[in-house]
Order: sequence, then C-alpha cells, then structure tokens
Amino acid sequence: MSVLDDIISGVRLDLAERAARVPLSDVRRAAADAAPARPVMPAFRSDALSVVAEVKRKSPSKGDLAEIPDPAALAAAYAAGGATAISVLTEERRFRGSLADLDAVRAAVDVPVLRKDFMVDEYQFHEARAHGADLVLLIVAALGDAQLSDFLALTAELGMTALVETHTAEEVDRAVAVGAELIGVNNRNLKTLDVDLATFGGLSERIGPGAVRVAESGIFTAADVATVAAQGADAILVGEALVRHGDPTAAIAGFIAAAERARA
Repeated sequence: MSVLDDIISGVRLDLAERAARVPLSDVRRAAADAAPARPVMPAFRSDALSVVAEVKRKSPSKGDLAEIPDPAALAAAYAAGGATAISVLTEERRFRGSLADLDAVRAAVDVPVLRKDFMVDEYQFHEARAHGADLVLLIVAALGDAQLSDFLALTAELGMTALVETHTAEEVDRAVAVGAELIGVNNRNLKTLDVDLATFGGLSERIGPGAVRVAESGIFTAADVATVAAQGADAILVGEALVRHGDPTAAIAGFIAAAERARA
C-alpha cells in the first residue's frame, strides 16, 4: 500500500464516522444555505504571481511543523501579505487538521479558502461548501477518470473551483482532458513522498496556456519561487515555509516580488 493509499483509507474511516453523525441530506441542506462561494479564477489569471498560503500543522513526510493555536490569526497574516487564497488542511490523522480550522479561517478572512483534503466521496464536497470553502482539491492519482470528471462537475455545480493536482505527465494529460482550469503540479510524489522541484518545470508546458499552472511543494525560498515563476508558474502553493517563518506576511510579499523580478 502506498502512502497515498494509506492516507485515503484513513480518510474513508473518518468520513464514515461523520456521515453516521450527520446524514448527507443534512449536509446538502447546509451547503445550500451557505453564502455563495467566492469566484477565484479572475485573481489567479492576473499578471502577478498568486500565492495559496497553507494552514498546515503536520505532514506525513516532515512530522510536526507548527502548533498553530490560532489558525484565524495565521490566515489573517497571510491575507495581509497578499495571499490570493488560504489553503486549510482538514485531514485529521496525518495532518492534524480539522473542519473547525476551516470554519475559523473562513470567519477571519475575505479571500477565497481552499479545503485541502483527500476528496473521495460526494459527501465531502457538500461538507466543504457547508463550511464555507470556495475551492477543493482533486488529486488525480486518487481518482479514476469517471470520478475525476464527476467530481469536477459537482464542484462547479456547488459554485466552487477545483484545484486539480498532478505529479506525472499522464496525470497532467488527464487533468487537461477533463477541462480543469486550475492545475497543480505537486513536486512531491504522493506515493513515495520524495520531492523534486524540477517536476514542475518538466510538466509546466504540457499543461498549455488554457489553464492556470500552480507549483506545489518544495518551495521554501525566493530563489525557489523565481525558479518556478520562470518555468511558467502562475501560482504557488506554500505551507511549510510559511508556518515555520517568523513573519509570514513579509514572506508572502517577498515571494510575489521574487516572481515579478524573475519574469522581468
């Protein structure tokens, strides 16, 4: 069993417990009653580098990263630095995230919020919308073609935007084939947890000009940002570097400036 398979197995167990407490019909109603999702693509298509800043306590590869006692305060600092969106880990077992974190961040900022989890069931999409998410993550490696297409359609039906994550050429081709507008290239192989910043550079052109290209994982410094920006990144998703930084507001502003210099 790969690391990804193991994580998803745990996600399904936790999902079954939540669904036993709150039936899908109730979650659907809560999603329908929620304020409309915020539009995100215009901001991602702007000339400046977009930064998706992550509220992330722990990871399977690095262990504990930061305590983050107040995710709302961290999210506000991200927004002050110019983050285009805030990503909130809600997976509990491996990342110590929660839907309560998503609620806290949603209440604290006006920028779009991404529910970052391993989406494998319709329930999770209604749940994300009910908790105020504007974006969700679809991991191509975790989904068959029919699931990917169906979940992309469900995301749009709920008014949200999908960040479709890839890490191989075949996965990029699948994301493009289903019409994904926001495609991430994860420099971390989710099956082995190895990281190679060159992964984005090798796959960026394969995405083509029709979709927004997001570089994910392995981005720690302004030099890293400049590298992926020069390779065509329209956006970056950064977690560890920001939660461990003493001044995440300044760090985000610095990343945006580094990308601007690299493109000049």
